[in-house]
Amino acid sequence: MTQASDHAADPATSTSIWNPANGLTFIRLMAVPVLAWLLVQDSEFTRNIAAIVFLAASVTDFLDGAIARRFGWVTNFGKIADPIADKLLTGVALIGLSALMLLPWWITVVIIVREVLVTIIRFWVIEHGVIAASRGGKAKTLAQTIAITMYLVSLPPGSSFDELWDFAQSFAMAVALILTIVTALQYIKQARALRRRIHGTMP
Repeated sequence: MTQASDHAADPATSTSIWNPANGLTFIRLMAVPVLAWLLVQDSEFTRNIAAIVFLAASVTDFLDGAIARRFGWVTNFGKIADPIADKLLTGVALIGLSALMLLPWWITVVIIVREVLVTIIRFWVIEHGVIAASRGGKAKTLAQTIAITMYLVSLPPGSSFDELWDFAQSFAMAVALILTIVTALQYIKQARALRRRIHGTMP
């Protein structure tokens, strides 16, 4: 993600949008329709391929922001496209799992609503800077990635690990849900603090 300290803005530079950091974001965007198509096929093989696609695309999320900041490739395009790519990838995976009746719809709704809310808040303060990814936020992203990947994986029918795998999936998703809600509240608090610091008072 293209993120910066909540104590200082992470300004866009004059660099071209055609750089490796934005390239990774673009790859993540292109993975979204591929993931959707794989889930629509609804087979054990395509679900496992979908798990690989989702995990690989998610890894680019951990790389693009770090690369952009390291080499001065932060751009307005990256600031906008990066969170959109993240939310689309996560949203398609969750909706696909719920449509296949592999994940309760209420979990999908809670996570998607949170991600949309945080994206709106991000754009609300983006002119002043990008709020830092806290340890909780990074843990949330990692937890969601692990949980969704686990739900996408399809074990062979009658596997002796079925019960253990079901428990592991449920536990991973529970952790992801808790972090999803807690970090949303933290993000709102940080956004309000940033706006207050810039304007002196809340609008």
